[in-house]
This record gives sequence, structure tokens and C-alpha cells, in this order.
Amino acid sequence: TFKGLPWRHDANSREKVVLSVAEVESLRSEIGDLEVRESHYKTQLEHVDEILRSSRLSGYLFLRTRWEALPGETPPIDDTEVNDWVQRFVVIRGSHIYLYMSATDLSPQDSTALSDVTQVGLLPSSKTHQDDETLYCFFILMRTGLRYECSCTSKLQIELWVAALRKECKL
Repeated sequence: TFKGLPWRHDANSREKVVLSVAEVESLRSEIGDLEVRESHYKTQLEHVDEILRSSRLSGYLFLRTRWEALPGETPPIDDTEVNDWVQRFVVIRGSHIYLYMSATDLSPQDSTALSDVTQVGLLPSSKTHQDDETLYCFFILMRTGLRYECSCTSKLQIELWVAALRKECKL
């Protein structure tokens, strides 16, 4: 039985629901909304499935961006104590690295051509401020001077990303 629907018994002792036109329209609207949401979720699931099938490597990493100092500029301040890591779903697919807010997003937040990557390397590990866990880190340096710093709590996962990126970028 549906809660909130007015159930009545007819002369033959059968239960039936009697609804007003407004209640029927409300239920139709709710069913339509559920069908739209189901369609959206199916699209997201198909997208995630396609990413996982066609990508060379994908997974969640903590990420932050930095800019390298230009020639003649003073080096950037030491910001190792700044905790500005944000979690992103990172994908190596085709000739690009794609950054998604989450694995179910249908379009990437950002992308970078693998041909623009000039250097990939490990960074010293660091402790997180909140959980006192060790974060293992690596960086991806672009031709433009943009530097992605990536981290996670798994040393093996970081080594896998560095090896895959070096291979894909032919470094």
C-alpha cells in the first residue's frame, strides 16, 4: 500500500484508492520526475563505464595547482604547510589528462594534452593536518609553467601514476 493515499472498501470488500484529479496529476508529475532522474543516472553510469573501459588509468587523487616562477622572478613562497588539496577524479584517456569533480560528472572540469607535459616526478611525502596520515605526492609540469601536484595515501598508487604518465608522455 502507498502511504498517504486514501484507501476505501467497495461493496465487494475490495480495497481501492479514490483520488482527486489534483492528486492524480501530482502522482503523474512525481513519476515523470523519477523517470527523468532515472534517465540521468543511467547516462552517468554509462559515462563512467565508458571512461573506465577506454582510459589507460583513472582514479581519485588529491590535487592542487601551482605556477612555476618565470625566468628572473623570485621563487614562490614555501607553501608546504598550506592544505589546499581538493579531490578530483583524474583520467588518462586518449592524448589527454582529464580532471572531473567526481567520477559521475558528464564533462571534465579541465583537461591537459599529454604532449604539453614536460616533466613528471615524485615529491616528498607529507603529513596531513587532520588525520596525521602520510600523503605521497607527485607533480606534473606543463609547458606553460602550470604544475599539478597530486597526492593520495597509497604509495603504490602514486608510483603507478608516475610510471604511466612517464610512459604516455614519453619522458
